[in-house]
Amino acid sequence: MSESLTDSPPSLRALQSQETQKALQPQETQETQETQETLEALRARLSAVVAIPVTPFQADGEVDWDAHAALIDRSVARGVRVLTPNGNTGEYYALTEAEASRAVESAIAAAGQRAAVMAGVGLSTAHAVAAARHARGKGAVAVMVHQPVHPYRSAEGWVAYHREIADAVPELGVVLYIRDPMITGAQVRELGEQCPNVIGVKYAISDPVRFAAVARDAGLDRFAWICGLAEPYAPAYWAMGASGFTSGLVNVVPALSLGMLDALQKKDYEAAMTAWETIRGFEELRADDASADNVSVVKEALAQLGLASRKVRPPSRELPAGRREQVAALIARWREEGWL
Repeated sequence: MSESLTDSPPSLRALQSQETQKALQPQETQETQETQETLEALRARLSAVVAIPVTPFQADGEVDWDAHAALIDRSVARGVRVLTPNGNTGEYYALTEAEASRAVESAIAAAGQRAAVMAGVGLSTAHAVAAARHARGKGAVAVMVHQPVHPYRSAEGWVAYHREIADAVPELGVVLYIRDPMITGAQVRELGEQCPNVIGVKYAISDPVRFAAVARDAGLDRFAWICGLAEPYAPAYWAMGASGFTSGLVNVVPALSLGMLDALQKKDYEAAMTAWETIRGFEELRADDASADNVSVVKEALAQLGLASRKVRPPSRELPAGRREQVAALIARWREEGWL
């Protein structure tokens, strides 16, 4: 006669009990666990250089989709593993809805399985939800929600805005883009408690002390904390708890941005600051005049490398002639130092 469960050895009974519970576990619970594991893995992937691709334009002002795909392929081939099409460096607010949708599709097609695509979404809640669902359908693994542009914002409304977007795409990771110093860690924590798929924060306030307080009040280990101010602030924010940073420079010199990341991950701050000095002139040009030429500097460098047009859309401007010479000098230096 076969051995009964009660006659089995304790270890076997425990194993059989676990298998029985797993078999009886509702399918929904299993799927929820799988989603949580996927989101946790994605959160770890955001400890990276988060590239913000430019959107190249033709002479007639239309998007140059061939150049768009080629630039993304170049970045990924050189080691970029996270991409955010429709970020600010991609001139998100100057794109039509159709162009923004195609930018996501182009990035996913060009990256393939080599990199994670985190699509930028924003504007009205309905617009952001539709864009997030489109990105999900095309194969994006996450969305970055642009800072709300409404002139009148409440703390409760900020939470509600992001919650509605996150709830619409529970399978996707959601990264908050914080540019408002009034947003507190308590609000981020509340949103994280309500929405398990809110996995990261792109923090873009130029105050490392404020960042450290918000991150700890929200939950330093609960979210992936990304320095949203690119390489110039990355070392300071890293010391305060960030594990990744955004970059427009990476469109131009991937090795330099990735070299800084490698140094920070190894806690080699001397090497990180050596990279910082090499990057500094480029980023100071981008930040000058209240960041008027933030995108133009990147596109000028790409134009001088023969990779894309320098054309931008209003309210940006093409880089003035005198500053083009400064970009040329930086490119010559990077070539001499072996970064290009």
